[in-house]
Amino acid sequence: MNAHRKICAVVPVKDTTNAKQRLAGVLSGGERQQLALAMFEDVLEALVQVEELAGILVVTADPVASAIAARYGAEVSREGADDGHTGAVAAAARQLAAKGSDLLAMPGDIPLVEACDIRQLVAAHVAAAQGGAPAFTIVPARDRRGSNAVLCSPPQAVPLRFGENSFFPHLAVARARGIEPAVVELEHVALDIDTPDDLALFLAAPASTRARELLARWRWQRGADVEASA
Repeated sequence: MNAHRKICAVVPVKDTTNAKQRLAGVLSGGERQQLALAMFEDVLEALVQVEELAGILVVTADPVASAIAARYGAEVSREGADDGHTGAVAAAARQLAAKGSDLLAMPGDIPLVEACDIRQLVAAHVAAAQGGAPAFTIVPARDRRGSNAVLCSPPQAVPLRFGENSFFPHLAVARARGIEPAVVELEHVALDIDTPDDLALFLAAPASTRARELLARWRWQRGADVEASA
């Protein structure tokens, strides 16, 4: 990658009023929305500390998420916001291609991510893209099925299709395009929060984030409620 290439982080955010349906058995609708927004802000907090990034683009139609993004100086786009994670990233990739920026796609539900993780990911991608060649760098989810972070140079170098079984298909598509993917294992990026098991792993990991503080407060309140009713 030459000195003139820029990397923009893209974070799609769905309508948070219906967020995290698989957590419905342990969290109310209001709690799930609060958690989704807290995790999103944790991700933004990490991204804004990474000087190697040229900017942050949040793809969303959610007004609360848009307001949070604006506080962090992120650009907000509604294009593709109603087309799922894949559609949102594809729309962002088109915008970045027109601007001459490369793409770093990250979800908004990886609350353990830290700036050092993102710097490590960017450094690996820069090394893979020496000489300005097309490059593709990916971080798998903890089950090695999902794709929790993707870097593309140029932004449309590899057609992206996210989902529960996207990691190995992404590797195959990159290779079909003549690009040997760089796989980076990052524990903090690998844990996205979708299920009660994910929540348990998150709570067991050392962290000091908005999402962690929120969950800890709810646990304390519920414990106090149980004691009061005894």
